[in-house]
Amino acid sequence: MGVLSWPSDSELDKIKTTVAEMAGVAVDVVRVAVSPYRICPLGAHIDHQGGTVSAMTIDKGIILGFVPSADSQVLLRSGQFNGEVRFRVDQIQLPKHIADSKEECKWGSYAKGALYALQRGGNNLKQGITGFICGTKGLDSSGLSSSAAVGVAYLLALESANNLSISPTENIEYDRLIENEYLGLKNGILDQSAILLSSYGCLTCMDCKTKKHKLIQAPAKREMEKKGEYKILLAFSGLKQALTTNPGYNMRVSECREAASILLKASGKEVEPILCNVQQEEYEAHKSKLQPDLAKRAEHYFSENMRVTKGLEAWGSGNFEEFGKLISASGLSSIQNYECGCEPLIQLYEILIRARGVYGARFSGAGFRGCCVAFVNADYAEEAASFVKKEYLKVQPDLATRVSEGTSVVICDAGDCARVI
Repeated sequence: MGVLSWPSDSELDKIKTTVAEMAGVAVDVVRVAVSPYRICPLGAHIDHQGGTVSAMTIDKGIILGFVPSADSQVLLRSGQFNGEVRFRVDQIQLPKHIADSKEECKWGSYAKGALYALQRGGNNLKQGITGFICGTKGLDSSGLSSSAAVGVAYLLALESANNLSISPTENIEYDRLIENEYLGLKNGILDQSAILLSSYGCLTCMDCKTKKHKLIQAPAKREMEKKGEYKILLAFSGLKQALTTNPGYNMRVSECREAASILLKASGKEVEPILCNVQQEEYEAHKSKLQPDLAKRAEHYFSENMRVTKGLEAWGSGNFEEFGKLISASGLSSIQNYECGCEPLIQLYEILIRARGVYGARFSGAGFRGCCVAFVNADYAEEAASFVKKEYLKVQPDLATRVSEGTSVVICDAGDCARVI
């Protein structure tokens, strides 16, 4: 798979030059927060229920160039959005639904959310930043957790400017505060955990109940050559919608909690109503008490947890065919049991699993928008990408033309964790 190629020297030079001009400083004093996008091969929709998930980053993501300000002022510009964002780090931030939100540049919410989270953690910030943020072209709002990557980038930049020493585990919690408390999204900690804990060439396994994680190393390169190296395909549907504006995501979370409450009550347990607090045997004994929709949500949770366990074993042994079958099974359960897919995404998923060389595929992100992710034998990556473009255009001509030719299907390598360079 080669060495890390993102961000490239040219990307870094460009963003450093931009920030240097904004702040009137030398290029060599500009710092850069790199925050990659993530994929979740297995562990779909169970992080918010305390399940076990797997994830890894890719060689695409968010780059935030910045320098500490001379005072508490924050000034931000974006490569994707118009306008400037300005605020001060010595002003107390309130959750977005409480604050009087009249700012013209709504894209600044994640920066203010990062300040909110750091303040909630007891950090007294005095130093603002002047920064320029951009994401890999064509991949924003696409189901790759670009929102979590943005939040992590702002956290790292504000911490660096204020000489704060914050562990990855603490930043996982801070990014959760951005999304859960500041923005009101009921997601779990999979996204930020992957972004902050991943290591190149490894599969990150996260127990979302205990918050413990481990890295599963793929076989050595010599062994990989025998078994067949992999690439990652990202296939984009043309659908874009923020989770904060889609009621489907929060509704599914509530349904999972309702199922957990019924199962726990039947088991005589008084604990937090999330499915990780229900033992497998308790689920089997009492699942008949669940209404059909709730039964499907619970079935997805318990079967997905099992797929994660089997998938970690397959990854560690380099058995990508078995790993891929489990990914595709996860995708099918997301459609049938979690019921989160829409027609374009389901069609894209079905096209991917038919493509030559593809080990397995499923939705990326929450499945209410965005893209599908697939693992593919490296020797067939280009052929598979071409096949997917052609077949998706047949079934969804309008949506397919909304995605630029160069980013409709993207071939990626694995990435590394978020960091300041």
